[in-house]
Amino acid sequence: MSGQPPYGGQPGYPQGGPGYPQGQPGYPQGQAGYPQGGPQPGWQGGQPLYGGQQSQQPGPPGYLHLTIQGSAATSNMLTPNVVIDGRPYPASYGSNTYPLPPGQHHLEIYAQWMRKYGQAEMALNIIPGQQVPVFYRAPLHQFTTGSIGHEKQKAKGKGCLYGIGAFFLVLILLVVVAAIAAGS
Repeated sequence: MSGQPPYGGQPGYPQGGPGYPQGQPGYPQGQAGYPQGGPQPGWQGGQPLYGGQQSQQPGPPGYLHLTIQGSAATSNMLTPNVVIDGRPYPASYGSNTYPLPPGQHHLEIYAQWMRKYGQAEMALNIIPGQQVPVFYRAPLHQFTTGSIGHEKQKAKGKGCLYGIGAFFLVLILLVVVAAIAAGS
């Protein structure tokens, strides 16, 4: 068995030697399925790097500067939910800043009372050190989406809200007129 690699090695992989780290943390040594001398070029921590390139240290973070417009008194009693890349983040009305690693990110914001409403989403490309301004405005009712963009947003749902208000105003006027007519 002179052609067999030692226990834990694999045929076709060098067993240590120059260019392969020896005994460093993060490089399993002597375990089944790993080369004896550490990971091969194009591998990091036992996982392949696509394209065979070595990984680089991430640069400084970029920042998502999210402004949730309105307040509990003027918009919604509930603070909208912020989800970045599938993870929920704490948020409040006004300015919120989130450090993010450089690259593509997916931002989703919604409000929830009895059901989800005011959904808005946006793809972001974060560059190291860059601040990306994003503005979100929840709708004035639960039957439409929210507004999101890089500039201040107008609230959706004003027409529907004014229509409902006008309907109730006319209804109250009819009741008052009917009460006056019945009393005469």
